[in-house]
Amino acid sequence: MQSNDKMNIRNLLLILPVILTLSCQEQKYADALSPEASMATFDLHEDFVIELFAAEPHVWDPVEMVFDEKGGAYVVEMPDYPYKPEEGKGRGRIRLLKDTNGDGMVDESVIFAEGLPDATSMLPWKGGLIVTSAPHIYYLKDTDRDEKADVKEVLFEGFFENNSEAQITNLRFGLDNWIYAANNGQPGDVSYLRKPEAGKISMRGADFRFRLDTDEFELESGTAQFGHTLDDWNNKFFTQNTLHLQQAVIPRRYLERHGHLSSLNVNLNISDHDFEMFQQTPPPYWRAERTRRRNIQYQEQKLDRVEHAEKYFTGASGGTVYNGDAFPEAFRGNIFTGEVAGNLIHRDVLVKNPNDPVFTAQRAAEEKTREFLASTDPWFRPTSFAIGPDGYLYVLDFYRQHIETPVSIPDDLKAEMDFMYGENHGRIYRIRPKNESERRPATVDLSKASTSQLIELLAHPNGWYRSNAQRLLLEKGAPENQTSLDDIIQNHETPQTRLHAAYVLEAWGLLTAGHVDTLLTHTHPEVLRHGLQLAERFPPLKPTIQKLSAHENATVALQALLSLGNHTDKESLETLALHLAKRGENRWYRTAILSAKGVTEPIFLTALFEKAGFGSTEDTWKEEVIRETAYILGSNGEKKSLETYTQYVTKAGEAWQKAGLDGLSKGLKKHEETKPELKVFLDALAENTENPAELLKLITSNL
Repeated sequence: MQSNDKMNIRNLLLILPVILTLSCQEQKYADALSPEASMATFDLHEDFVIELFAAEPHVWDPVEMVFDEKGGAYVVEMPDYPYKPEEGKGRGRIRLLKDTNGDGMVDESVIFAEGLPDATSMLPWKGGLIVTSAPHIYYLKDTDRDEKADVKEVLFEGFFENNSEAQITNLRFGLDNWIYAANNGQPGDVSYLRKPEAGKISMRGADFRFRLDTDEFELESGTAQFGHTLDDWNNKFFTQNTLHLQQAVIPRRYLERHGHLSSLNVNLNISDHDFEMFQQTPPPYWRAERTRRRNIQYQEQKLDRVEHAEKYFTGASGGTVYNGDAFPEAFRGNIFTGEVAGNLIHRDVLVKNPNDPVFTAQRAAEEKTREFLASTDPWFRPTSFAIGPDGYLYVLDFYRQHIETPVSIPDDLKAEMDFMYGENHGRIYRIRPKNESERRPATVDLSKASTSQLIELLAHPNGWYRSNAQRLLLEKGAPENQTSLDDIIQNHETPQTRLHAAYVLEAWGLLTAGHVDTLLTHTHPEVLRHGLQLAERFPPLKPTIQKLSAHENATVALQALLSLGNHTDKESLETLALHLAKRGENRWYRTAILSAKGVTEPIFLTALFEKAGFGSTEDTWKEEVIRETAYILGSNGEKKSLETYTQYVTKAGEAWQKAGLDGLSKGLKKHEETKPELKVFLDALAENTENPAELLKLITSNL
């Protein structure tokens, strides 16, 4: 070998580590694939096929899609993510997608609206779109038929706007005619510009709902992040990063009746498989390295904590109930959730035990060790879903190299990352059953349907038709003759259709006690639940509400107790007291009863201890009732009720007395500013709890 050759080999060996290092750095983050190549990485449930519906250049950065009553597919694009846009420089867009040759793929798009900061969600309304774009909710409409919005009305303002991953979003039209939105519990003082005299509401700790037909707006239970869905019965489920599926068990309006509950949190993680997921992509370099560093820090601090970089939910997004009619029956009511960090789609089967008022989310039998869809393409970012008029499930793929808020990534790792890389990409897929010989057409136009035709669609097997028909009937207003709806409520074989008909009448102002009484004789628990909610408007139906509070089905019984809690007469309060003693071990029954208007009344307390026999045993769960009741009474500050309460609790065991003191002291703290003399007793309580009965009497007597 020549000396020059030896030198060249030696030099090559010297620079090889540098070459390898540079190569590894270049390969830290994969590059984009074509739509076809990305689809080839999908491992999908064997009974389905996935097809490309739209891709760049017709769609970029998609986060939500809706089909309006004409079948038009509108998509919200969010190119500013993950940065907050500069004032007046938001780049958010809404596109109208078109399939001009009928081959099932989008080949043209029109920008319906642009310049929207952090736009994330839409809902069709009166020929236009309601759009969330923090800090606003807008109404956009094209009035001159050029397919571009020329009307832009601010409906609501004041929503939180400082985190694009946790802002007002996910507009959903409910069975009850309310429009629901996710707010992630973020703060904000929100006002309705069509009704400024209504004032502002503080949004902290809640989601949001409103009606434009009645000019109402209010807080709603739940702290949905991005993924907020309603089933056929208006049960609310939502996603929040690591908790991929929660249920908001009790509506907020019940929790605020007396204003003194210690907590308004009714979120419940209903998954029986928690954080586990079956990811096929390795974690990105930044996440693996950040997790490694954090785990070292936890060990050094001797914390009992371990962070996982993969195979655990960290980016759950877009949870959507499937209520179409194209999938097999076993998939109806399932919830599909995207995992943008794990590059997969997860499916949950909802199960309801008649003895439990809440749902359980389980994996399907065939998905115990896999996901409904998992990709090996790390750019696959399934943010949300839509069910079309064809009954198929549409998947919106944000398709970015990185999807994470930069503030949570160490600076040295962040320096290697371009968070905007891929902003000119985006895909939308359609999932349909494999056994279909032909794809269903998606062309439809309900805008020209008559009232009678829309009423017929309330019975359609695809929820898209039912929901849009109900909304359009609400918008059209009542005709001169609506007897067909009476017949549907009385006789229709499908429970959902009866409820759609009832809520159309409600929107028209034509719902009667007779209609509701008919619902209350039905056997389906969800029909009964809605019948009970509607019965709250008709005082003569109170005896039926009271009777159904003892119903054997937990869903019915819980709602009856919530509805009965609007009444403060002696008979109603005694019934509530009896059920608290009997069913209070269950958190949801307990919360429902303790939220009732009349629990601050002496008559309720007397009934609880004397007629219901609550004090006959001192079970552990009853301590929580004692503590919460004391909190409510202390917060309420009504002396006579506190004296009645103290009379019974001081006769109980020490555990109850201490629980009572604990709840009372926390409730009374609300009054420290207006009643500074309370501070003396609260300080004494903090220092001495050896004689709780005497302390209870002392505090109560000095209020």
